[in-house]
Parts: sequence; C-alpha cells; structure tokens
Amino acid sequence: MNDILSRLDAVLAERKHADPESSYVAKLYAKGLDSILKKVGEEATETVIAAKGGDKGQVIYETADLWFHTLVMLKHLDLGPQDVLDELARRFGLSGIEEKASRGQ
Repeated sequence: MNDILSRLDAVLAERKHADPESSYVAKLYAKGLDSILKKVGEEATETVIAAKGGDKGQVIYETADLWFHTLVMLKHLDLGPQDVLDELARRFGLSGIEEKASRGQ
C-alpha cells in the first residue's frame, strides 16, 4: 500500500478515539455514518463539477477531498484502503464485462 495511505489510515484510526472538539475527523465520527456519507456525496459532486470545469488543479484538489472523506467512511466501517486495494488487485486483468458477470449482474 502506498506510504501516504498507510500513514493516513493510521491517523484516521487514532482519531476514532479522539475528542470531537479537538479533531475534524473525530467530529465526523461522532456525528455518525450519515454525516460521513453526506460529506462523501458532497465531495463526489464537487469532484464531478471540477472535472467538468477542466481545471486539472481543481480536479486534483477535489479528488483529494473525495478520497479523504471516503477513507474516513471506510475507517468508520472498520475497513481501510488495503481492503479496497485488495479488491482492485482481484479485479486486475479481468475485463469489466467479466467482473460484472462474476457478481451475477
């Protein structure tokens, strides 16, 4: 796993037990899954808008926000980036059609 993902995952794990008054992430955790999902949705929308606008710097900025909040969501659900990377590795080399068929859809 990329070093920054490992380091960020460790910090997100620590913040699960932090005082919500001292940490943005702890505050998100304290508000619960619905609030975290709302942030993921907001960031996804902002990423789409940035991509439509064509400013590569803004796309990178918004994608970083989306990834960050997605990592918060994963950690809230006791998952981490390695779980997603493992799934991507499992799919590597499969065509999208084959992968979708393997799910019975």
